[in-house]
Amino acid sequence: MEGYPDSSQTVYRALRSARACFHAWLFRVSSEREIIGKDIDRWTEVLGGGRGSLAAPKGGLVRLIARYPEFRTLFHYRVAKERRLGIKVLLELAKRCYRPLESLYIETPSIGPGLFIQHGFSTIIAAKSLGENCWVNQQVTIGFSSVDDCPTLGNNVSIKAGAIVIGDIMIGDGAVVGAGAVVVKDVPPGSTAIGVPARIIDRGAAKTAE
Repeated sequence: MEGYPDSSQTVYRALRSARACFHAWLFRVSSEREIIGKDIDRWTEVLGGGRGSLAAPKGGLVRLIARYPEFRTLFHYRVAKERRLGIKVLLELAKRCYRPLESLYIETPSIGPGLFIQHGFSTIIAAKSLGENCWVNQQVTIGFSSVDDCPTLGNNVSIKAGAIVIGDIMIGDGAVVGAGAVVVKDVPPGSTAIGVPARIIDRGAAKTAE
């Protein structure tokens, strides 16, 4: 809405806030409020505009819900853990106002705060768990190599575009999986995995290659 008169921007912001009212209510009453607040902080920090605040998160939340379907999909995932009927009803109403990204699938029992999903098109996140402040790009598959084995990701792990990470493996803290890599073995903390099948290179070599 840049370039429009101030009055038009005001109307637009009011309509955007009204559509996101169910999300704002869900945030207020959800038992996942603290972790969602940390998601808001991380996304706001990465995308610009300063950090959010649990004391006054509404502006940041509304902006993220309205503009980033990847964030709202993560938000819906967080809230869906609630078993209270009222929360479930509110969530369905919220989804009608702002739909999740249909090609982004999050099927992971435990995801730490601060997960950032960049361009989440055609992405599957089906791990045992993800740590804090992970980063996942588009067309990524994190999932199963058989019926009951899938990866575990530590803290601050980054999975680049088009990467495939499958099987009962561990991606250590601070590890990077390069674009298009296929990872079927453990990646040590702080390491970088590239290639098909992936091989481990040290971080210095990875920077040189870039």
